[in-house]
Amino acid sequence: MKKNFIQEMVLASMFIAIGLILPMIFHSFGLGSTFLPMHIPVLVAGFTLGLPYAVAVGMLTPLLSSLLTGMPPLFPVMPYMVFELGAYAAVGYYLGQKLNRNTYLALIGSMIAGRLVAGVAVWILVLFFGAKFPSPLVFVISAVTAGIPGIIIQLLFIPPIILLLKKANLIKNEVCHVK
Repeated sequence: MKKNFIQEMVLASMFIAIGLILPMIFHSFGLGSTFLPMHIPVLVAGFTLGLPYAVAVGMLTPLLSSLLTGMPPLFPVMPYMVFELGAYAAVGYYLGQKLNRNTYLALIGSMIAGRLVAGVAVWILVLFFGAKFPSPLVFVISAVTAGIPGIIIQLLFIPPIILLLKKANLIKNEVCHVK
């Protein structure tokens, strides 16, 4: 099924909506920063949408969530999340759709790239805006360590979600190889 403008817009809107709702559910139980619920729809968007739509989902979701719910805090967390999640979507698109890599490898590559971009964003926020963060290396290591449960959930759930979207003909069959 060839994707069209309307389908891309509907899917992007759906991913943004999920990216706003999931964190509210997890944060109501105090589990948001551990289980990383906002990352799931953004990563799926990277594997399923065109590059501009995927990056828009990645960058708009934390911004809208911050403005509508106060999560993540507008400063200093939201700015680095905008770039981190934008990188997730862009790298997921590139590895999953352009290079057609195994879903798990593309997902791990997206996670690594996103964390590295977050580290650079944190460095910029500290250097130019006086944000209070540890060094970028310590930040990235602690973000990965604290987010291990969320990373496991992403690795367990995102590949089957992509498989379901393929079976529903919402994405091309050539997108990634779920093994």
